[in-house]
Amino acid sequence: MPNKYALQVFFSGIVCLGFACSSPRQATVAMENELTENIHLNQVGFYLSAPKIAIVTGETGGDTFYLKTSDLSETVFTGRLAEARAGEYSQKQTRLADFSDFSATGNFVLVVPGVGHSFAFDVKQEVHKELAAAALKGFYFQRASTDLQPEYAGKWHRPAGHPDSEVLVHPSAATAQRPAGTVISSAKGWYDAGDYNKYIVNSGITMGTLLAAYEDFPDYFQQQQLNIPESGNKVPDLLDEVLWNLRWMLTMQDPGDGGVYHKLTNPAFDGMVMPSEANGVRYVVQKGTAATLDFAAVMAQASRVYKPFESTFPGLSDSCLVAATKAWEWAQQNPAILYQQDDLNKRFEPAISTGAYGDSDLTDEFIWAASELYVTTKNAAYYRAVKLFPDANMPLPGWNQVRLLGYYSLVRHARNLTPEAQKDEPELKKRLLRFADELLEGAADRSYGTVMGKSEKDYIWGSSSVAANQGIALLQAYNVTSEKKYLHGALSNLDYLLGRNATGYSFVTGFGEKSTLHPHHRPSVADGIPEPVPGLLSGGTNARANQQDKCTTYRSEFPDEMYTDDDCSYASNEIAINWNAPLVYLAAALEALQQEKE
Repeated sequence: MPNKYALQVFFSGIVCLGFACSSPRQATVAMENELTENIHLNQVGFYLSAPKIAIVTGETGGDTFYLKTSDLSETVFTGRLAEARAGEYSQKQTRLADFSDFSATGNFVLVVPGVGHSFAFDVKQEVHKELAAAALKGFYFQRASTDLQPEYAGKWHRPAGHPDSEVLVHPSAATAQRPAGTVISSAKGWYDAGDYNKYIVNSGITMGTLLAAYEDFPDYFQQQQLNIPESGNKVPDLLDEVLWNLRWMLTMQDPGDGGVYHKLTNPAFDGMVMPSEANGVRYVVQKGTAATLDFAAVMAQASRVYKPFESTFPGLSDSCLVAATKAWEWAQQNPAILYQQDDLNKRFEPAISTGAYGDSDLTDEFIWAASELYVTTKNAAYYRAVKLFPDANMPLPGWNQVRLLGYYSLVRHARNLTPEAQKDEPELKKRLLRFADELLEGAADRSYGTVMGKSEKDYIWGSSSVAANQGIALLQAYNVTSEKKYLHGALSNLDYLLGRNATGYSFVTGFGEKSTLHPHHRPSVADGIPEPVPGLLSGGTNARANQQDKCTTYRSEFPDEMYTDDDCSYASNEIAINWNAPLVYLAAALEALQQEKE
C-alpha cells in the first residue's frame, strides 16, 4: 500500500511527500518504490509461454509500464498501457498492461510510474503446481471423523470431530425397517463448507468434478503428491482423498430400498467452535430423488475410475456399481420426491435449519445419472431412459444443475460408446463448442479482460465457482479442438481467482499477498491461528451479499466489488467443497496442459 502518511502538495513544480520535498521526477521515482493495490493481477504468477495480463485502476499519469525484478533493481521489460476503459459496473478507469511477450524465469513486480509497483509474482514453469496441490489438500482439512496429525496438517492439526458412529434416523426418513430413532453409523466424509454437516447433493457435483479431473488428466494426478496419510500407497492421492468421502456416501444409502438420505446434519448449525467441540445429536434426513440420482451418478463414475485399483480396494468398483444401480431403480420408482425443508419442518421434529440444497427440477439429475451409468455399463437402456437434449440450453454446472457433467462424460468416452450414443456425439460437441464460444464472447473487451464477469449474473453466491466452472467448460472445448483461445480463456479465469478482479483479492487462502484471511470457516475462526486453513476457495464477489448476510463491512455496492474478507460474510466469504472442486480441476488441468506444451 502507498504510505498512508504521504501527503502530496503541488506548488510551483515542487512535490512534498510528508516532510520531504522533491522535484516531480524524484516524486515519481519515490512512488514507484511504493506498493500499490491499484495493480490487479494473478498474485501467484504466470507461465513462461502463456498470456500475462495486469489491470491498472485509477489515474496513471502516463502510458508506460515496466516489469522489474522484485527488488526493483533491474528493468526487464517495458510496455505501453492500453487505452483507458470504464468498468462495466463502477465506471472506474482501468488500463490493461500486457507483458505476454516476456518469457524469462524469475520473481518480478509490475511498475507503473505515478502509481507504484504490484505485489511480487513468479514467471516460471509449473507456476500453479503448489496451488493445484493445496486446493486438493483443502479437502483433507475438511475430513470428518479423524484426527488431523501434525505431520500432515502442520500447525492446523486438530483432534477428530464428529465420529458419526451413532447417527439417528430422522422421522422424515423413517421406514418400517428403519423407524425414527434408529441408530446407524455414517462416518468419514467431508464437512460441506464452513459448517460441519454433510450433504449428498453438494457432494454429488463435488465428487463428479474431482473424478472427471482424474479421468481427463490421469498422468498428472498419478505423479501429484499431497502428503496425506494415504500417500505412497500406489494410488493417486486424488483418489485416496475422494475415497474418504465416497465411503461416507455409501453409508447414506438405505440398504432396504436403495434410496439415499438427503443429508447428515445437526438440527441447527454449530457455533464457531472446533469440530471436536461440536457434539450435538446428528440425523440422516429424508430420502429424496435429487440426492439418490446424484449418488447414482457418482457411484457409476467411481466404479469405472477405481476399477484399475482392484488389488488395493478389492470389491470397491463392484460395490459402487451395485449401489448406483439400486439408486437408479429407486429413483425410477420415486421420480419426484423433492427436499422441501420448510414443509418437512411442519410435519416432523426436530426442525432442521441447516443448508437445504432443495431443487425443484430434476431433469438434469436424471440426465447425469443415466449418462454415467451408460458410460460405465454400456447398457443402452440407460441412454434411452432420458431425453438427452430437453432444450437448447447449456447451463453452467452447479450443485442444482449437473446436466453438463453427463455431457462431459459422454464426450470424454465417445469412442467407447455404442452407435446409439455415437450418433449424438456431433451434436454434443457442437453444443459444447457453441457454449464455449459464448463464454469467450467479449472477454477481451471487458475491463479486466477475463471470461468471468460477462453479466451481473456471474456474481452470485459462490461466484468463484462460476469462474472455475467456466474455465472447465472452456477446457472441455480445448480438449475437443486443441484451439488455444479456449485454453487462454480458462487461464484468464484462474487469473481472476488469484487477483485479476475488481476487488484485487486472491480468493484462495494462502496464495497471494492480498488473499482471503478471514473466511467463514469454523476451524479457521476457532483454531486461534492467524492464518486460515490453506488452499480453500472463498465464495467471492456476490452482488447481493450485503442483503443476504447483513455483514456490515462491505465497502462497495458494485456487483463486481461486493466482497468483504470478514468471517461474518457467509454470503461472500464462506468456503465450500463444491467450489474447491472446480478450482482443483482448473489449476491441475492448466498445469497438465502447460507441461505438455513445454
